[in-house]
Amino acid sequence: MVDQTTEKPENLSTRLGYQRTFLALERTQMAWVRTGLSLISFGFGIAKFFQYLFEVQGTEGPILGPRTVGMVMIAIGLVSLTMANVQHRKAVVELRAESPGLPKSTAGATAAVIMVLGVVAFLGALI
Repeated sequence: MVDQTTEKPENLSTRLGYQRTFLALERTQMAWVRTGLSLISFGFGIAKFFQYLFEVQGTEGPILGPRTVGMVMIAIGLVSLTMANVQHRKAVVELRAESPGLPKSTAGATAAVIMVLGVVAFLGALI
């Protein structure tokens, strides 16, 4: 006869382990979102500030000036968000193969929205 009391906690611990792993993936993704958003917003701020400064002074900045640095920061933020999102999706798909009852990823959706914001910021700094 199989003791059901020992079988049930193992299933519970396994399920809770998958949930903890899923939440760790979500936290990691949100850390990447914060980092990407910081790069995008700081880069946009630098680009727009120096664009305004050059318009007021009436001179154009050098090619590798602060505006270019700002746009590069925005691009780095977008690339990091894209790579983190791909990695997150792959990890969640692998985890769902083992435990299909996991919830949807809100961190992945947040990253996608921030990526759209980053593209708008890049275009705004470019124009």
